[in-house]
Amino acid sequence: MQIKKPGLIVRIIIAIAIGALCGNFLPAPGIRVLTTFKFIFSQLVKFLVPLIIVGLVTPAIADTGRNAGKMLLVTMGIAYLSTIFAGYFAFFVSKEVFPLYISGGIDESAAVARDFPAYFKIAIPPLADIMTCLVFSFIVGLGITACKSDDLLRIAWQFRDIVTWAIAKFFVPLLPFYVLTVIAETAATGRLSVIAGPCVKLMVSCMAMTVVLLCIQYSVAGLITRRNPFKALATMAPAYFTGFGCCSSAATLPVTLRQTLKNGVSDDTANLVVPLCANVHLAGSMSNMVAYAIGLMVLAGEPVSAGAFTEYIFMISVVAVASPGVPGGVVLASATIAETALGFTPERYAIMIAIYMALDGMGTACNLTGDGAIALVVDKFKRGGAAKGEPA
Repeated sequence: MQIKKPGLIVRIIIAIAIGALCGNFLPAPGIRVLTTFKFIFSQLVKFLVPLIIVGLVTPAIADTGRNAGKMLLVTMGIAYLSTIFAGYFAFFVSKEVFPLYISGGIDESAAVARDFPAYFKIAIPPLADIMTCLVFSFIVGLGITACKSDDLLRIAWQFRDIVTWAIAKFFVPLLPFYVLTVIAETAATGRLSVIAGPCVKLMVSCMAMTVVLLCIQYSVAGLITRRNPFKALATMAPAYFTGFGCCSSAATLPVTLRQTLKNGVSDDTANLVVPLCANVHLAGSMSNMVAYAIGLMVLAGEPVSAGAFTEYIFMISVVAVASPGVPGGVVLASATIAETALGFTPERYAIMIAIYMALDGMGTACNLTGDGAIALVVDKFKRGGAAKGEPA
């Protein structure tokens, strides 16, 4: 009797549990072995993601034809509005709620974590940066449509087949082990040591906030597409848990794409929207960045200014696009913004980095799960009718 192989979501959950155990009990040399694999795999991710974008977005735009330009504008517009909404949603909720139950101080020295460097590092630079690949895909895809080039379209389809093969044979099988290494390093470095007392309340609050945010996103998508929002959200659960574990929208992109297709979104729409939103839709990261900043200010007894956070939100929404696919990339790239807009000291921002990185996957999971809601809306726009699937 053949034993059925556990699904990806089960393997991810098992990897998270084993990673936590390894991080707490594995000796330093063992952690460094895991860190070495994590570094090499993350380099491969950075190398493959531009190819995935070109391989999926280019034929998707070419297949879509005249509607590609409209779909592009609609997708980017919805993604940006969703990100900005998430920032203001987190601002108003955190400003009113956090002072009611978050109090006390935090030890700034707790932000200092142990280091487990990789035994060796192999740099695998990508052929081009992500924004270059996005622009290249848009121009070539629209050019194929405008010039009606069947030869180039066949090449784009064949390249998509190569990318799909690489995802199925390489990306997905190694993903659970990559999740294991990320969790193990997080536990071993001691970043979780700052999660005590008020910080626990802060992080639980932020997790609840991202869940509510996802419910809002899918409720809006459900109203527009006449779909059952909670059924659609449940379909995206494997992508949510994968993103939570590996802390990277780029690494989770194949799973997000698969679950989006299971929600009844057409192939060309999913192949365009999911890779694009992985780079421009940062609702979960934005929500957490704003909430964590307000939480630290409340703990310090400082006033929270709407004007300062307006600058903070809009600047992060731009900077975040330049740091996709990298675990913790948003918070690391936003240090200067926090200093100029909010007056954070380097010590306070170090604490914010430690808190953010301890549950970085929470924001990532919200980002990419929300991509599925955007795909439903864009597919409705493209078809001019309800997306495939059962009505609500």
